[in-house]
Amino acid sequence: MTNPGKLLRLVLGAVLIATAARAETLRVAPSRLVEWKSVYGQVETRNRVPARARIGGTVVDLDVSEGDAVTAGQRIARVVDDKLDFQLASLDARLEAATAQLETATADLDRGEELIKRGVITAQRLEQLQTAVDVIQGEIRSLGSERLVIEQQVAEGEILSPEAGVVLTVPISRGSVVAPGEAAAVIAGGGVFLRLSVPERHAGDLVEGAEIEIGSSAGQTGTLVKLYPQIEGGRLQADVEVGGLDPRFVGRRMPVRLPVGEREALLVPEAALERHGGLDFLTIAEEGAERRRAVVPGGTVSREGEAWVEILTGLAAGESVVLK
Repeated sequence: MTNPGKLLRLVLGAVLIATAARAETLRVAPSRLVEWKSVYGQVETRNRVPARARIGGTVVDLDVSEGDAVTAGQRIARVVDDKLDFQLASLDARLEAATAQLETATADLDRGEELIKRGVITAQRLEQLQTAVDVIQGEIRSLGSERLVIEQQVAEGEILSPEAGVVLTVPISRGSVVAPGEAAAVIAGGGVFLRLSVPERHAGDLVEGAEIEIGSSAGQTGTLVKLYPQIEGGRLQADVEVGGLDPRFVGRRMPVRLPVGEREALLVPEAALERHGGLDFLTIAEEGAERRRAVVPGGTVSREGEAWVEILTGLAAGESVVLK
């Protein structure tokens, strides 16, 4: 008759052998990890151009407000200078008088041409009549040119958008008095990007073309496209292009993670860790035996869709970890 205790030991031994046969091990080797620096980026537009008044006067029409989308050449506001209307009225009166003088001078010249055929007047007198007509015609042309200049000034009372974009600010209102060159609105155009302000100690670790993680959306990334050479106040300015960036709110801040270096780390699959009594353990295979060892885990990284954990202490390179 078989001893029950001996039979139990045989069964447990078979289970342990089968378990050992199924257990897989991972030889730990240092892996390269990217060091990330968390900063905030600010949504900025490529161009921020003021729409300026070309003449001074009073704003009589204001066609836009903050947040409106505008096209290049679209009217922003209209400025009227009453003095220009008075100048136009004065020129019109002078043109009317000069036109009447021209009619009289032309009639005198026509009579003079008839009279010289009959020898009544001299050729010198006819030349004087012709000169009078030429002078009046020249004065009319001059007045016409002056009128065109003033008409152009009146047309320049329309303040136009310098490019397509969104209206950021409108510092004037209807009835405001503006001077030539004063900004009536600020237009943001040319697309949007993230402007970063990075501590200068990381300046040497950044390279143009690096991939940047945007923290506001899982999996969203951008590209570091420009590093500005001038450092101000201990901060380096950098621009990041991000696809699908919301252009509605210029100046909005977004969390960003920058790659600022690399280091070596020991990584194990997250499933290999066991937790008991507030401590984390790994099963180490050494000299044909398995031993549990307390370790201190760090952060978690994703590798090929699986979660891996960095082991800070308790594990050395070259050791074999039993995978569960």
